[in-house]
Amino acid sequence: MYSSSPADAPLVREPLHVPVAHLVRGGVVEGIHYGSVVVLGADGRVRFRLGDIEAAFYPRSALKPVQAVAMLRAGLPLDGELLSLAAASHSGEERHLAGTRRILELAGLAEDDLRNVPDMPFDPVVRDAWVREGRMPSRLAQNCSGKHAAMLWTAKLNGWSLDDYLDPAHPLQRKIAATVEDLTGRPAARVTVDGCGAPLFAISLHGLARALARITTAAPGTPEARVADAMREHAEMASGTGRDVAALMRAVPGLLAKDGFEGVQVAALPDGTAIAVKIADGANRARIPVAAAALARAGVDPALLTEFAGEPLLGGGEPVGSVRPVRALDPDPATARA
Repeated sequence: MYSSSPADAPLVREPLHVPVAHLVRGGVVEGIHYGSVVVLGADGRVRFRLGDIEAAFYPRSALKPVQAVAMLRAGLPLDGELLSLAAASHSGEERHLAGTRRILELAGLAEDDLRNVPDMPFDPVVRDAWVREGRMPSRLAQNCSGKHAAMLWTAKLNGWSLDDYLDPAHPLQRKIAATVEDLTGRPAARVTVDGCGAPLFAISLHGLARALARITTAAPGTPEARVADAMREHAEMASGTGRDVAALMRAVPGLLAKDGFEGVQVAALPDGTAIAVKIADGANRARIPVAAAALARAGVDPALLTEFAGEPLLGGGEPVGSVRPVRALDPDPATARA
């Protein structure tokens, strides 16, 4: 049981991050990425930590599976690829736009009802094609449009107002805040506005890992299990073609994973083993190698993670180095799984 006392919210302070990855060029450490890492065992206990896993931070889109659980608890009747899209940071491919239109159609709503910010597609190839074709930023193309369409339908199903569905005081957002507290085990320290315009909750890295572990260990048919099943079965709908988070879920059986802007990654296995990573400078190049190293440290077979070692550093067009997780993240032989 977790206390819901406001005093139990994570502390708002400058996080005490530590080195988590080295930028090595020609055998010399050229740069250092600071951050924090937590690994939870299947029993929910912290098995490994680096840096500051208890300070308040913003998980950004890594919190979307929790938001999706909240909407299902409030009656949203989605499953499968459309539920995966509701928890997505999508690439803006045509299937993502079509899926968002479908959610709006099922709700009897239109693109003009969305309140997320207009944007170009997240995927650079898709975005370049839009530019060549003279297409303009749109709310459908913005990477959170599936979540916003699902929020609108949830609000409509409950008879709540639509124009202000992003107001933190709106019944929908209060439901989401309560689910964040329930699944992380602690109330949010602060509430601000995410890039898409939705409320964003400050939690701890430890709490983020705990929330995803609770989602992956929930009983079949529960909102938590439905979200986990949808995202794992439709990983590209929750992200996009060629995205590393989708590849990670395909590579590790049963893994649920979600990324977030500013260097955030969370992942959990069906037994509740979970990891969460925050790269202090937000560098995407360090996020996935550190996350892969944390998964190996958690006991995932390193052979399943070789493709996530990170892109090589080039010199004159040839590989001369790489981003390497610090030695503390080397796998622990005592916990390695077959």
